[in-house]
Amino acid sequence: MAILALTEGLADMKLRLGRMVVGSSRTGQPVTADDLGVTGALAVLMKDAIKPTLMQTLEGTPVFVHAGPFANIAHGNSSVLADQLALKLVGSNGYVVTEAGFGADIGMEKFFNIKCRSSGLKPDVVVLVATIRALKMHGGGPNVTAGVPLPKEYTEENLELVSEGCSNLKKQIQIARLFGVPVVVALNVFKTDTEPEIELVCRLAEVSGASAAVPCHHWSRGGRGAVDLALAVKAAAAQQSDFHFLYSLQDPIVEKIRTIAQKVYGADDIELSSESQAKIDYYTRQGFDTLPICMAKTHLSLSHMPEKKGVPTGFILPIRDVRASIGAGFIYPLVGTMSTMPGLPTRPCFYDIDLDPVTEEISGLF
Repeated sequence: MAILALTEGLADMKLRLGRMVVGSSRTGQPVTADDLGVTGALAVLMKDAIKPTLMQTLEGTPVFVHAGPFANIAHGNSSVLADQLALKLVGSNGYVVTEAGFGADIGMEKFFNIKCRSSGLKPDVVVLVATIRALKMHGGGPNVTAGVPLPKEYTEENLELVSEGCSNLKKQIQIARLFGVPVVVALNVFKTDTEPEIELVCRLAEVSGASAAVPCHHWSRGGRGAVDLALAVKAAAAQQSDFHFLYSLQDPIVEKIRTIAQKVYGADDIELSSESQAKIDYYTRQGFDTLPICMAKTHLSLSHMPEKKGVPTGFILPIRDVRASIGAGFIYPLVGTMSTMPGLPTRPCFYDIDLDPVTEEISGLF
């Protein structure tokens, strides 16, 4: 998935597939897919997947859907190919909105430091999406349990929780500004949000460095409910930006990890396990130390501790292990207890999917 999302064409994809490391020789040299002679077969398997799927919104706006690597275990962005196609189609005066999922601390940081390096594309503006409910949780609101009605704190006005939770929004804005790109906050409005709460969030966002903060009503009103957001994004994109990366690829692996931990997450420092240090030394000997870093971290907190909301401080970021995705082109440290196994439901959806052998009608997909 990460290779698919970062490739720029069939030739590039074959190169990435071929350099995937599947093991090491007895002398410590990397063994690649090319060494095993399977690159061509892998390319054949992926030859159709490389083509983005063209879809549309309910109002007819073209949308490319292509790739979906989770940002807590990979780089969390839609594909370079989809972005390039979209930019070609909209022309020099058009606008392309692309995805960088799981917050500024994960998806956006990786978008800039990994995807932008790979594609050479430079974004004009960051659209940072926020909700009052999420900010209330960061402000100390109660946990939410699936299947249980929302606590009243999330459905009734509570300016104190909103104000406290905006500390997280402020930090997210600051992270985006680290890269020299203007930020527009899109406040996704729920029907239970009150005008004082909405005004408070927008005011604090602008005080915290956002170029604009706009209430958005696209869920209830469609495109008409996001016109103000579009105008704000257009104005911010016209500003002079100073886009730059957070670290140099020539920095040692440890320093790149430390830079992300301190500047993005707000950690005091990092703590490497003995296994992590051994892996870093190993990858450095193999010549992989100039790759960018893709932190495998929880998306539930700026720190490695999911229960720590708001803006945690005074913590040391533990690096449990360090692994390498050479085909995709990045080193990924495992932060804390983070698992690289995708989350699966207790009852898989395949139990509900069936095919009528007479009519060939499929049921249970939706």
